[in-house]
Amino acid sequence: MAESENPKYLAAREIANRLRAAGHQAYLAGGCVRDLLLGLIPKDYDVATSATPDTVLSLFREKKALTVGAHFGVVLVCEPDGIATEVATFRNDGAYTDGRRPDSVRFSTDPREDVRRRDFTINGMLLDNEIYDRTGDVAEATLDFVGGRDDLSSRVVRAIGDPSLRFQEDKLRMLRGVRFAARLGFAIDPGTAAGIRRLASQVTVVSPERIRDEVSLILTEGSARVGFELLDQLGLLLHILPEITKLHGVEQPPEYHPEGDVWVHTMLLLEKLPRGASSTLAWGALLHDVGKPATFRAPDPNDPKDRIRFNGHVEVGVRIAEEILSRLRFSNEEIDQITALVKNHMRFGDVRHMREATLKRFLRLRHFDEHLALHRMDCLSSHCDLSLYDFAKEKYETVPPESIQPKPLLSGHELISAGYAPGPRFKKMLEAAEDAQLEGTVRTAAEALRFVQDRFGAPTK
Repeated sequence: MAESENPKYLAAREIANRLRAAGHQAYLAGGCVRDLLLGLIPKDYDVATSATPDTVLSLFREKKALTVGAHFGVVLVCEPDGIATEVATFRNDGAYTDGRRPDSVRFSTDPREDVRRRDFTINGMLLDNEIYDRTGDVAEATLDFVGGRDDLSSRVVRAIGDPSLRFQEDKLRMLRGVRFAARLGFAIDPGTAAGIRRLASQVTVVSPERIRDEVSLILTEGSARVGFELLDQLGLLLHILPEITKLHGVEQPPEYHPEGDVWVHTMLLLEKLPRGASSTLAWGALLHDVGKPATFRAPDPNDPKDRIRFNGHVEVGVRIAEEILSRLRFSNEEIDQITALVKNHMRFGDVRHMREATLKRFLRLRHFDEHLALHRMDCLSSHCDLSLYDFAKEKYETVPPESIQPKPLLSGHELISAGYAPGPRFKKMLEAAEDAQLEGTVRTAAEALRFVQDRFGAPTK
């Protein structure tokens, strides 16, 4: 899409033009400039200006303008169609005593001051949209006071100024640096990497929610393996997900896992996550074998037929996954889906031999397409045999939904009407009736009731 047709760009351009018409400096700023220089479509467009927040609010009174960070000089200008543009006043930050946000800010009229307090050079450039509109040349319209264009050309993520100072100010920047490097396929500048290693243990001052969101982006932006290997090499993984570092060196039976240990297997899985994968699938892939280190059992040296085993690793993995996901403040719905992926990932081994009812219950797991996707990646990251995946996929795509989850023929009300007293047996009776329905051995309510009477006996009077 050309920028002249991009509604987000047009909204940001109109804001910048109006600010300049009122006598203020205004530029497009940050990630949108980086992406335009790379030939990518920016996700959002931000504006940086010399105008104070009060001035911005007064200039855009007819729009819905919100002070989302008045202390930091940030105003959100909203269009009637829902497009929101962040407008930030040039500023110079004070000390960051909490490791996340400045204690105080001083508004500035100098764009050089503003960009020098930002995180990375590739995110520290400004764009004069008037020059861009006139010439169509992004490079000509770019203001670069920090060497961002050179680092884009060299494919390097480099902190602005002193890396240790940048990361002491905001510890989240360490995770963001890894994410940018992974997503863009860039290297991390050696000095910047050294700063991350030096301060990696302090990443825990970042809120669990922000860590969760940043790691989720690393997992879903298309280079999850690269991102996690960087997290590990820079010492961050040990502090945000120590359970994952334990996968290193955990051997697996070569007849099932010729690729290597559990870490290698998991990284191969992450490598196969497509850009834009759901967060639940991505975390399921990361955590599917997290129970293996705790359940590793070496083969009996006196039994040549014995092999490495991980007895109970699924159950242990579910518990560990629940602990991690709760620690990172995932929603209950997300925890349920991710742990379901961990809990059920080994069940595909029995899929050809399942009873019809068991298979249909398996196929009707919530978001079964994610279970299929995880199993496919699991196979391709080990023995590469997709026969069970193909079988399950064919069943999932061809068995009618009404056959997988039909309307129950019996309910507790019918059992009571037939003379059964409510009690703990009701659940077993109804499950048995549903199994028979799924197997196709009963097709009517009357047949289902006779089945229950034959299996559990007639009601006692």
